[in-house]
Amino acid sequence: MVDLIQKKRDGLELTKEEIQFIIKGYTSGDIPDYQMSAFTMAIFFQGMTDNERAELTMAMVYSGDTIDLSEIKGIKVDKHSTGGVGDTTTLVLGPLVASVGVPVAKMSGRGLGHTGGTIDKLEAVPGFHVEIENNQFIDLVNKNKVAVIGQSGNLTPADKKLYSLRDVTATVNSIPLIASSIMSKKIAAGADAIVLDVKTGAGAFMKDLEESKALAKAMVDIGNLVGRRTMAVISDMSQPLGYAIGNALEVKEAIETLSGKGPKDLEELCLVLGSYMVLLAKKADTLEEARTLLTESISSGKALETMKTFLEAQGGDSSVVDNPGSLPQAKFVMELEAKQDGYVSEIIADSVGTAAMLLGAGRATKESEIDLAVGLVLNKKIGDEVKQGESLATIYSNQEDVKAVKEKLYESIKVTSARVEAPKLIYATVE
Repeated sequence: MVDLIQKKRDGLELTKEEIQFIIKGYTSGDIPDYQMSAFTMAIFFQGMTDNERAELTMAMVYSGDTIDLSEIKGIKVDKHSTGGVGDTTTLVLGPLVASVGVPVAKMSGRGLGHTGGTIDKLEAVPGFHVEIENNQFIDLVNKNKVAVIGQSGNLTPADKKLYSLRDVTATVNSIPLIASSIMSKKIAAGADAIVLDVKTGAGAFMKDLEESKALAKAMVDIGNLVGRRTMAVISDMSQPLGYAIGNALEVKEAIETLSGKGPKDLEELCLVLGSYMVLLAKKADTLEEARTLLTESISSGKALETMKTFLEAQGGDSSVVDNPGSLPQAKFVMELEAKQDGYVSEIIADSVGTAAMLLGAGRATKESEIDLAVGLVLNKKIGDEVKQGESLATIYSNQEDVKAVKEKLYESIKVTSARVEAPKLIYATVE
């Protein structure tokens, strides 16, 4: 191991066998944390070649279980977002893409941070559960084209162990390590093709556009090198996506989007990502054709019907689709009033997410209990005109005192006298 640390420290390329030796040794405990820390720091400074990144990814894939989806008919396309605030895309894309015949076999996790993960959000639907056996999961995808299951306990254990180490050794922000971490989980989950939504801006993991492009390219290269058709969209996270931030509130917004009445930015991003998913699944020959299939599914009501079928198949009360009032409701609804006339110039996504977490919409620690009913709904986005006394956001709370939340929101939502342009939604695609 000392020789391999030295080799990477000096900027030389490691072989497949050397990378496998390191990952196997670290996962089994034969290679200690202090040597792995030195190795990840060497990667942080020296980087990795395309082949090294691909080999590191596959070594992590085979460090634990892999999901076999071969019994599911058709090309299985997975979508991964690098995360953000109010990111409801999975809740929309699952039923939407399934409604045009693309199998969506989704493995999702719970959230640690601003709001819950996809599973937490779906559990806002009374009765919905993800604890289903693999064979039932495969049957549901074959029958309804969509199902969501919780993450397997032994998927990519090398990545889990390595991430914990990177977190305490200042090596999280390394493109080869981030890219191989994300891609190892997607490949182990059994997808044939992968569409990546790489966020950029103040509320994203990658704040800088050039860094976001570099990460997107690294992940696309890994996917294609290991035989998974992969592409990426780089989308804005300088402000929250859509209007809703909070679990039940985001489910309601997903339902509205599937019926053609959702926020325009959320709908547009879902149509762009969904079109690539349909194209990679070979259900359309061009992006334009794929987009037409999706827009027709929304306008005909087919996408919404698929959402009902999906919820019902996993024990959920599908009547929430027609009656979102049966989702968990907060006791108190309060408005955040604008203090001046002007234009919304900035909405700091991270900070708005923290305000939602203060209400109980997210987990500050792994042990935290999520309140599925609470959260925020923005009434203005960047570039919108606002009058003094008008509502900037609606606060849904189960506690009457929301002073700290309001203070956080006033810090997060800036109003200026000068007109401001709305940010671009999509900056680039990497194919």
